[in-house]
Amino acid sequence: MLKLDERDLKILSILREEGRISKADLARRVNLSAAPCWERLQRLEKAGIIKGYHADVALKKLGAHIVVFMAAELEQHRAEDFQIFERAMERHDEIVACWAVGGGFDYILQIVTRDIDSYQRLVDDLLQARVGLARYFTYVVTKPVKQSARLPLDLIAKGGSPKE
Repeated sequence: MLKLDERDLKILSILREEGRISKADLARRVNLSAAPCWERLQRLEKAGIIKGYHADVALKKLGAHIVVFMAAELEQHRAEDFQIFERAMERHDEIVACWAVGGGFDYILQIVTRDIDSYQRLVDDLLQARVGLARYFTYVVTKPVKQSARLPLDLIAKGGSPKE
């Protein structure tokens, strides 16, 4: 694991909020000249700590949509069953996130689609494709309360607790 110092964390913090900041402005904000700042940025990218740069899109401005969380339970729990299911998740653009979880269900999926009918068609496709889905539970988001890309970088990098 790459050892991060305060400047690395500052770079990550700034990029988390302002992904389109110029390299010159970033260097100035972390009190470095352009070349050393660029080297740090490349090192963070090469190490896979910075996975990409993305736009935060306001879906409401594009059109009607729903967000659904699905708790999924597989029929079998062999390694190949998990692999089949996980490969199937990659084939559906509406499935924007999928997490393997412990504690009752096997996976939690986040699905963004046009409406309930299109969600149900997705579920029907998964069931017909025989990807091992035994049971699923649907949770429709009625309103977003908190959604943030502001990860607690300092807390994670230092291994501390919020009360320290």
